[in-house]
Amino acid sequence: MRALVVEEFGAVPQVREVPDPACPDDGVVVRVAATGVCRSDWHAWQGHDDGVRLPHVPGHELAGTVVAVGPGVRDWAVGDVVTVPFVCACGTCATCRAGEHQVCPHQSQPGFTHWGSFAELVALHHADTNLVRVPAGMTAVEAASLGCRFATAYRALTVHGAVRAGDEVVVLGCGGVGLSAVMVAASLGARVVAVDPSPAARAAARAAGAHVALDPAGGTPAAVAAQVVAATDGGAHVSLDALGSPATAQAGVLALRRRGRHVQVGLLLGADAATALPMDRVVAHELEVYGSHGMAAHEYPAMLAAITAGRLDPGRLVGRTVGLDQAAEALAALGRPGAGAGMTVVVL
Repeated sequence: MRALVVEEFGAVPQVREVPDPACPDDGVVVRVAATGVCRSDWHAWQGHDDGVRLPHVPGHELAGTVVAVGPGVRDWAVGDVVTVPFVCACGTCATCRAGEHQVCPHQSQPGFTHWGSFAELVALHHADTNLVRVPAGMTAVEAASLGCRFATAYRALTVHGAVRAGDEVVVLGCGGVGLSAVMVAASLGARVVAVDPSPAARAAARAAGAHVALDPAGGTPAAVAAQVVAATDGGAHVSLDALGSPATAQAGVLALRRRGRHVQVGLLLGADAATALPMDRVVAHELEVYGSHGMAAHEYPAMLAAITAGRLDPGRLVGRTVGLDQAAEALAALGRPGAGAGMTVVVL
């Protein structure tokens, strides 16, 4: 098969022929139709994820057709059109039995723990636990946009943020996950403030439902938070850091009103892993701070129902589609500020 292969962290990956993946006994092989280009893929390419071993094929937001099925799989057949969460859970451990597949201690992740979907074929483990059937009428590009950024934003706001109609919500960083969060929060009846230094990203956030779009203009976390507090009549009920930086995480906490909820979605890796938060504010104002790590396959039906009903339209967040030969440049663009608004999806 053809795949985009990382031979050296940070070096430009190349498309070349590699062996087809073997089908796991409990899994499937999917012929990839579309796969999203996510900042998590950029982190893996840069060597920020300790689990990635070279040579490596990134990619974890995918949709396609099942072409091989392991002997231990009951619920899926060749020809099924599927997507999958980026966390593939084991389905049997105590954590999974409690329904918390997204933090399964035995999880696999295409594009991280094994070769991913910047390829014509990808192997997926524990198919009966992790596969999600793509609804009729949903395109592969739309389905690929769900697996990481959109699903993560949906669960972050509906479960951890517990967003209700009338809430003030601030989203810091308006890339793929941030724009998804803006759309989800707006669909829930929240008043949304988006924060991003890119004029294109701020315009995209307004189009996705943001009521206010602020330019942080290089300000300190306290200064950015002050802008949000002024725009929300005293602070947000819910803040979501969709970028993942010390500045945005700190600004998110400082932007909350008393008893507010901060949800950290953007990854803090490497030197940023030990980012300090203003815990004096957390204690004094009884704030809640959550991490959010994807969404299990069994939680997809509510999100898919909202999409089918027209309350959510993830396809609107796709900024461009490219071929596999352009995937390396699309990946590199994620490391440059202001590279463009919306999601990029590779179509195979």
